[in-house]
Amino acid sequence: MFSLEIDSNADGRDLLIAELWELGSAGIVELSDTRLRAFFEAAANRAGLLARYPCARMREEEDRDWVQEARELLQPMEVGRRFFLVPEWRDDPAPAGRFRIAVNPGLAFGTGVHETTRLCLEALEDLVKPGIEVLDVGTGSGILAKAARLLGASRAIACDIDAEAVRIAGQGFVGSADAVRSASVDLVVANVSPEAIIALAPEFARVLRRGGTLVASGFNVGEVGAVKAALAGVREVRCKGEWAMIVAG
Repeated sequence: MFSLEIDSNADGRDLLIAELWELGSAGIVELSDTRLRAFFEAAANRAGLLARYPCARMREEEDRDWVQEARELLQPMEVGRRFFLVPEWRDDPAPAGRFRIAVNPGLAFGTGVHETTRLCLEALEDLVKPGIEVLDVGTGSGILAKAARLLGASRAIACDIDAEAVRIAGQGFVGSADAVRSASVDLVVANVSPEAIIALAPEFARVLRRGGTLVASGFNVGEVGAVKAALAGVREVRCKGEWAMIVAG
């Protein structure tokens, strides 16, 4: 077995992790906010990996169960007031008063570890009322649609332009907000890129019913101004570390 130590900025960390899983990594450890180590079996294509990540540092690893060790670093976590996120291979019960959501870290964006996902979950706690209908745009792992249902939404529609994400989430359709009927939902949550939020802003407004709410995240603090300019009725901006979320409508 060998490993690659790779540098990554905060903006690209989650996409890099997802890419490494797709390339067959046997386990990934985040060494810091800007560095991670990905483990590969000896038969993996070393030359191809180094060509893809030319600045990576390769190291031979001793014969240990690196997959298990990487998994042990992923612990259950409480998010907001109501949620308890647990890696799918663990059986930890939820503390009293919290909803338990099993997640599969690494297979799709939205495991709850990233600040933008936590910001969206905390906003859903405040905004989802029993019986409302929710659209989760760019659903990734499906965690936000699941959370909306647990909080009492009568319907949570999930969509993603990545067919693999829809397969992993086990719900929703391949596509985006432009495929959803006008004035059909009460709340839209979109944890996607700032470019996607800006491009889809008219579609978000179209699919929302009168008095509806948009929760948008997936961008950092420095991009708040550009995203705000594309949205109508911005009510609130929340930040967590370098990441931000906007509530509008």
